[in-house]
Amino acid sequence: MTSIDRLAARVPARLRGDAWQCFALGLLAAIALPPFHLLPVLWFVVPALLARLARAGGWRRAAWLGWCFGVGFNLLGLFWVTEPMLIMASDFWWAIPIAAPAIAVATAVYMILPALAVFAVRPRNRAGRLSAVLLFAGALVLSNLAQEFLVTGFPWNYWGADWAFSGHLGLAMIQPAAIGGIFLLTLLTAIAAGLPYVGRAGWIGSAVLVAAWAGYGVARTAAGPAPASRYTVALLQPDFAVPGSFTQPALQARWRRDLALTREALAKAGKGDDIVVWPETASPALLQTDASARAAIAAIAGDTPVLAGSFRLAADGSMRNSLVAVKGSGPAVAWYDKWKLVPFGEYTPGWLPLKVTPGGGFTPGPGPRTLHVPGVPPVGPMICYESIFAGLIVDPRDRPAWLLNVSDNAWFGDTTGPYQDFATTRLRAVEEGLPLVVDTNSGISAVIGPHGRVDATLGLDRAGFWLINFQLRCRRRRSVVSASQWRESWAFTRLFWGWFV
Repeated sequence: MTSIDRLAARVPARLRGDAWQCFALGLLAAIALPPFHLLPVLWFVVPALLARLARAGGWRRAAWLGWCFGVGFNLLGLFWVTEPMLIMASDFWWAIPIAAPAIAVATAVYMILPALAVFAVRPRNRAGRLSAVLLFAGALVLSNLAQEFLVTGFPWNYWGADWAFSGHLGLAMIQPAAIGGIFLLTLLTAIAAGLPYVGRAGWIGSAVLVAAWAGYGVARTAAGPAPASRYTVALLQPDFAVPGSFTQPALQARWRRDLALTREALAKAGKGDDIVVWPETASPALLQTDASARAAIAAIAGDTPVLAGSFRLAADGSMRNSLVAVKGSGPAVAWYDKWKLVPFGEYTPGWLPLKVTPGGGFTPGPGPRTLHVPGVPPVGPMICYESIFAGLIVDPRDRPAWLLNVSDNAWFGDTTGPYQDFATTRLRAVEEGLPLVVDTNSGISAVIGPHGRVDATLGLDRAGFWLINFQLRCRRRRSVVSASQWRESWAFTRLFWGWFV
């Protein structure tokens, strides 16, 4: 009997059913997510879950138990999605009580495949239990792949992100992401946490696996990154209120604050400043088409490149959420359009007959690309939500020298959402072997090395500018599997899913 089983025996009889217990196990598993990172709970949760799945009376019962676990896990892990609705409660009051439960119910479906994999083994001995652990871990990764691509794609709450905590140990434990991305981290986590289900030998095997895993990470980070080119980057974190007022005086005040922060940053940096970054949608002006706005920036920044979050009106009349590069008072030198839009927040999926996105939403861009801005090393931009899509954030035909993520997490306040987003975004640096700059409206902003080491951060709810000597250190090539290989894996996942379900 596991520790969880002994604890469950004390629960009132009406709540002792396996379904309720799986739901509770899901809640417990969620506290391993950022910002808590209480990973040891998984070493008790996973064996207890496997035991309940193994004794399910049929495949439907196993699927139900897996779904119950997923509901508990995602309900606690995704409660922060309600925060934007609280901010706009006068318009979206009706969605407040249903948003988090509805998303939890939908995303819990991805736990059905791992549950069925365990039930298919019907473990009766130590070898069967080991097989159940390995199948559970493999099926969980396949479900994660499905979650990245299926419907609109929502790759959140992956177990691999649990390891992206601060300190030398956290840095060491995320290094396998350089080989197989966040999916390999999830696979290793599920195996290590599940091995105690096998018995005493499983605890030993788990300890050996974690020790080898940590040893690899320490050895990899000890080798050090490539020689550095140094750039001074000014990051603006204005901490604008959301949604903010759209009256002309309010927009003018916002614009003046952008310019004032830029002036202060450049004055402090002197002539050594190379790049200025504004966060997502920081500019109330349409920088690509507004010559007077670009001239106002040039009057302060001169020829220093400014990479600014801005709306953009495309030639076809569609509105885009963009990153616009301004250098001098001439035309914009480059721009990037966000292509992974937030469902319902930035666009309404085509399969939904009703349009529920405020203001009609945005049109997606063509996909990941590298921006070539004079005086700036080639940069791979990401806007907000895009940074959670492993293997899909850079143009493989035109590799950048560094990554830039601009975002506005003020919508999620001081909930767990910004911390979860930052942990997942940090893994993109390890996967791609590239340094990463994160600039957000209200925090967390950071500079992250190609091994995932956080060199500097600016926390939540802090306003101002931030100067950082950015070490442009990168690997010559990406070590994680390519986006095309992820797509091939996804094709296999669809076949596997269809065969099982």
